[in-house]
Amino acid sequence: MSPDRIVYSTHLRCEPRCETCGELESACACEPESIPPYRQTARLAHDRKRRRGKVVTVVSGLILPEANLDELAKRLKSECGAGGTVKDGEIEIQGEHREKVAGILQKLGFKIKLVGG
Repeated sequence: MSPDRIVYSTHLRCEPRCETCGELESACACEPESIPPYRQTARLAHDRKRRRGKVVTVVSGLILPEANLDELAKRLKSECGAGGTVKDGEIEIQGEHREKVAGILQKLGFKIKLVGG
């Protein structure tokens, strides 16, 4: 049996390194590269948990640098005429705006997936 066909090993695998800076991916401080919109799927959901019954539209699944995510949130808030925020890489727009947000994101080139009821 050849040595390159290991079936079981206790050797831990090395964590992958960032191609840009060479640091471990968990410690990398590089900005994520922006994937073009036509290759990303935005997931749109309603959420009212932990909000005392108030509905928010949540846009998740986008891989954008923080500055671009803030800019997109600002545009969505202004076109919906509502408030909102960016939390944990997700955009939250106050109120029921799933259809309007879907139209805006489609114009920008994103694929859309409606999540939840």
